[in-house]
This record gives sequence, structure tokens and C-alpha cells, in this order.
Amino acid sequence: MHRSLTIAILLIGTCAAWGQERPTPIPPPAVDGSHVSGSSEKAVLAGGCYWGTQGIFEHVKGITRVVAGFAGGQNDDDGGAESVMITFDPKTISYGQLLQIFFSVVHDPTQLDRQGPDVGHGYRSDIFYMSDAQRRVAQAYIAQLDRAKVFPKPIATRVDALPAFNPVDLSQQDFMLKNPHLDYIKVNDVPKLASLKQLFPASYRSLALQYRY
Repeated sequence: MHRSLTIAILLIGTCAAWGQERPTPIPPPAVDGSHVSGSSEKAVLAGGCYWGTQGIFEHVKGITRVVAGFAGGQNDDDGGAESVMITFDPKTISYGQLLQIFFSVVHDPTQLDRQGPDVGHGYRSDIFYMSDAQRRVAQAYIAQLDRAKVFPKPIATRVDALPAFNPVDLSQQDFMLKNPHLDYIKVNDVPKLASLKQLFPASYRSLALQYRY
């Protein structure tokens, strides 16, 4: 299990500042895959606790499924990163647009081996590419944002080939949607939904709280 609810609630005293961060408007990627005609594509992204990463992307139009899990290992003890596997419709949203939301709303890409109150290599920022095209888009976008000094510090996000993706059990899937009133979620993740709606109003969609995995 990712963490107990008791631990999540105890963290509230240390993480309030992170939940109040303002969203970072960033330019779209200059290099991107076009809106191709395929029926679906997949992307694997690691941006800290998968509760919030999954919950944010589930509110993005064009995304048909988001699965929480670990990429690169079975868990954080063997090098795995808390990640999500996103299935999306490339006719509606491009891979580069996913990365724009990832960098601006989902997490702080300048933090190394941590996000907010969660510390460790398993919480690293990592883009696990599934094709050379994804690798090129990711590397070019990071270089573009660093050159433009969009963030106050260099981007720490890694770009790695996807070795494996291991979904977590059902109790951890759709956790943010099923537990919107948990203090950890309210402080760290709910503000990100407001940021998504503010920065990407055309891409935002509402969901019922009891989203079915």
C-alpha cells in the first residue's frame, strides 16, 4: 500500500505551503507530435505521489484511462517511481500538450527526488518514453523551458526509456476521486485542479467523485 491514511493526515502539518503554490503558465512545446489519426496512445509520467497525478489527468479531455503504478520497479524500494500510465486520444490531445500540463500543473519539475511533503527517489520527476518520438518531444521541451528560464531553477525531470510499468492494487486506484475530503488530498491536490481549470479551461472536464476504475 502506498501509505496509510493516518500517515497522510499527519503530513498535513508540514505540507500546507505546497498546496498553496500558484500554477506556472508555460509556453506550449515548440516540438510536438501532431494530432495523428491513431485511435489511442499511451504515456507514462512520474510526478510525485500518484494519487494526485492520476486525479489531475483524469480531469483532462482526450484522456480515456489513467492507471496508477510504479515505473521502473515494483515499488520505491527497488528503484520504481510513483507513476501513471495515461491512455489518450491523439486526435484530441497531443503528447506535448500532456507534458505542458505535467510541467505547469501536476508537479514542480525543479524538485529533485521529492514533491511537496513526499521525499525519496520514488517521488522523482521522470518521463518514461515509449518511443523515439516521445523521447525527442520530452528532451526538446525541457531544453526549451530551461532556455526560457520559465522556472526559477533548472528542471530536474529525467527522461528515461520505460522498462516496465506495474499497476498498484485497486485500493490505490482513483484515490483522489474517491477521497476528495482527505486532508492530504485537499491541501496537496485539490488546488491543482483549480489550476488546471484556470490554465487549461478548454481541456478541463468535471468527473463524478466515484469514478470507476
